[in-house]
Amino acid sequence: MRTFLKLKLVLLAMAAGSTLFSVPAVFAAEQFFPLLVYRSGPYAPNGIPFANGFVDYFNMINARDGGINGVKITYEECETGYATDRGVECYERLKGKGPTGASVISPLSTGITFALTEKTHTDKIPIITMGYGRSESVDGSVFQWNFPLLGSYWTAADILVQHVGNLNGGLNKLKGKKITLIYHDSPYGKEPIPLLEKRAKMHGFKFSKIPVTHPGVEQKSAWLQVRKNRPDYVFLWGWGIMNSTAIKEAAAVRYPRDKIYGVWWAGAEPDVRPAGAGAKGYQSITLQHSAGKTAVHADILKYVHDKGNGSGPKGDVGHVLYNRGMLNAVVSIEAVRTAQGKFGKKSLTGEQVRWGIENLDLDAKRIKELGIDGMMQPLKVSCSDHEGSRRARIHQWDGNNWNFVSDWIEADNSLLRPMVETAAANYAKDKGITPVTCKS
Repeated sequence: MRTFLKLKLVLLAMAAGSTLFSVPAVFAAEQFFPLLVYRSGPYAPNGIPFANGFVDYFNMINARDGGINGVKITYEECETGYATDRGVECYERLKGKGPTGASVISPLSTGITFALTEKTHTDKIPIITMGYGRSESVDGSVFQWNFPLLGSYWTAADILVQHVGNLNGGLNKLKGKKITLIYHDSPYGKEPIPLLEKRAKMHGFKFSKIPVTHPGVEQKSAWLQVRKNRPDYVFLWGWGIMNSTAIKEAAAVRYPRDKIYGVWWAGAEPDVRPAGAGAKGYQSITLQHSAGKTAVHADILKYVHDKGNGSGPKGDVGHVLYNRGMLNAVVSIEAVRTAQGKFGKKSLTGEQVRWGIENLDLDAKRIKELGIDGMMQPLKVSCSDHEGSRRARIHQWDGNNWNFVSDWIEADNSLLRPMVETAAANYAKDKGITPVTCKS
């Protein structure tokens, strides 16, 4: 009897073993993220650290947490070179990948955002344009799939005007002052113009604008105009090599660098270091954060760089654009995590992730848990407000480091919202879109 029982157990074990080895391996759920990047071309010095921060955070979440609630993060980079046509090609190539297709797109270009807005609406894939894109896409009743989180270009321009107004004792003191915008001659560079023109009429300052042709290495004539007109302030809306070139040309015509204020895409290490000592005193608005490390960076170094899996030099961790790419990954993952609370801990569709973004609510407690305390203000997105936060600070380059030189400044939504709604309504009429009714 005992021998029979032994034989039976052996046969059962063998049967179980054969069953285990005959069943195909079962893979955990995956969430796919297409990454449109530019690691080559004239914008590469700015595009590379952004992409590195994005990828390092993804890799850290996989290594430390095993993904998003057990769902592994997968991604694929596609090189756009910051060109709109290549960005559209990348989108088309990557949108169907992964078990449920692309979960969310970060175009990293306003031009590409303009080109993809209608496509993603049809394909039901949300776009996160953190700090860029179409300013009117704050209105989620029309732009259901666009999310300019943390700040639009109208927000940035409004905060800059408020800041120089504060320096002069109030916005009413700007009357008669001269503000010149030097901008990248593209959809990106043109975005702040409507807001600046409106503020100029309201407060009586003289607004002028000077376009700079892509990629921005030829600016001598622009800065000769600055020298001739002697504006009180210059707002710089550049990207890539255009920014450091602008600072060099400003130094050449002896325009004070502390009178130049860049947008948040013109306020990082690659923008000032090539200009050397000539960049000292230069200022820009921030997209909430500056350079520096917080608790999350320690985990990135521990789980990614110390394992030899870093996307770039360890010394770049914590630089301005690295942090911005990292935060872009943070909000993308937290949107998925929010959506999982409704749809389950599995691979989610773009439509489900869109719900997660629109219901994203990162309060101070959650921000601290994420290890980004001090880098980001609370963010609460809703159907009517796809921006979620309109606060920023000014930081200044001292020749070696960035330092905050202002308190938090909040854009005036009583001014911005009517502009947003008017522009969104015009877009809806032009495209035949019926706006949804937002309860919030």
